[in-house]
Order: sequence, then structure tokens, then C-alpha cells
Amino acid sequence: MRASRRRAYVASALLASWTGTYLDLYLAGKGLYAFPKRPFPSVFSIDIFFTAVVLPLGAVFFLALMERLSRLGRIGLIAALAALAAALEATAETYGLFTHTAEWSHWYSVAGYGLFLSIIWEFYRRFQTVD
Repeated sequence: MRASRRRAYVASALLASWTGTYLDLYLAGKGLYAFPKRPFPSVFSIDIFFTAVVLPLGAVFFLALMERLSRLGRIGLIAALAALAAALEATAETYGLFTHTAEWSHWYSVAGYGLFLSIIWEFYRRFQTVD
């Protein structure tokens, strides 16, 4: 793997982690959702494992898939992953890992994850051209 591509992967994984962390801190702080079962609950109000491990690794896997797809395939993958993320949130709620307020709609998650994944992809592409 070229060094510039590796740096783009690392930078994109960090962006995914930091963006996810700050969005969770903001939205959980606003009371829109909470993480009843999380690592280090006395220290973190969010699920730090998800934002520090799952999001960066997921971002690298996502980018590796995106590189192999056509434009239409990339759009489809983003839509499918956004819908899957919302479905997994709903599943996490049944296990008590995640709770939303009554005002929350899982369509917000679909739109949010779609935008998040699009930003990560665009950042990755632009980082490679700058590097």
C-alpha cells in the first residue's frame, strides 16, 4: 500500500473517531439519547469503545470497500450502511445499550450516518490528492 494511501486511511479513521465522539457528546449532552451500558460510566457519558475502536476500524473497512465500487455502487453502499446503522441502533435499544427520547426518529440516524459516511469518503479522496 502506498504511503499516501496509508496516511489517508489513518487520517480518515481519526476523523471518523473524533467526529463520532464529539457528535455523541453533543447529542447525549442535549439529552436526545443515552448509553446506559458503557465502558467507564463514571468517566464518559458516551460509549467510548464505539467511538474509539468501532468507528475507526469500520471507517477503514468502509473506505476499502468504497475504493472498489463504481459511483452508483458507492451511493448504494452508503445508503445501505446508513440504513443498517439505524437498524443496529434499534437493536441496541432492545438490549439496553442505547436509549432515545420520544422525539427521536431513526430516520435521523439514517440521514446522519449517510452524511457522516459521505464526509469520510470525500475527506479520504481529498486527503490523497493533497498528500
